[in-house]
Amino acid sequence: MDVAVEQPAESTGGQRGAQARERAGQRAGAGRAASGAGPRIVVMGVSGSGKSTVGQALAKRLGVPFVDGDGLHPASNVAKMASGIPLTDEDRTPWLRAVGEAVAGTGPDGVVVACSALKRAYRDLIRSEAPGAVFAELDGTRDVLSARMAARPGHFMPVSLLDSQLATLEPLQDDEAGLRLDVSRPPEELAADIAAAVHAPSA
Repeated sequence: MDVAVEQPAESTGGQRGAQARERAGQRAGAGRAASGAGPRIVVMGVSGSGKSTVGQALAKRLGVPFVDGDGLHPASNVAKMASGIPLTDEDRTPWLRAVGEAVAGTGPDGVVVACSALKRAYRDLIRSEAPGAVFAELDGTRDVLSARMAARPGHFMPVSLLDSQLATLEPLQDDEAGLRLDVSRPPEELAADIAAAVHAPSA
């Protein structure tokens, strides 16, 4: 099973989106079928990739609830990140289980959850709670991501932690249901492409 990867190109956003939908349909559809319910989508990526913005647009398009994984962090995790201290796997484990429970348990019609899900092991932990989860990875350059982070004052995640997140990131692998998209495109376009992918028929 291949992950659909959308590479930046000279073609228009619509052409890139069509290519991503074509490559992603079978993989996302297979994940949806495994869930036996509405689409359960995790919008993933490092801080500044636009997970919440794209996730909210996607949830609105699909008519399903949106859950921001940042709100599921315990206070101790938020305090560490606000101080510029990277989280350990031990810090993340209860949070990832809570994310998985949100993906699995938020109504029969489906849900969109924003969560960094940086490592394969983290995604596997989410899938242990929600086997039908489909991951939409938002991919961007460091310059784009850092500029976005700097433009959102008041968020607990400082720009200084971006390099740590990029070093931790393990992109979606070939056997994971999902697709990867270029964050330089408008959020509504990205949401449309993800929605089309999860509604595509599985083989």
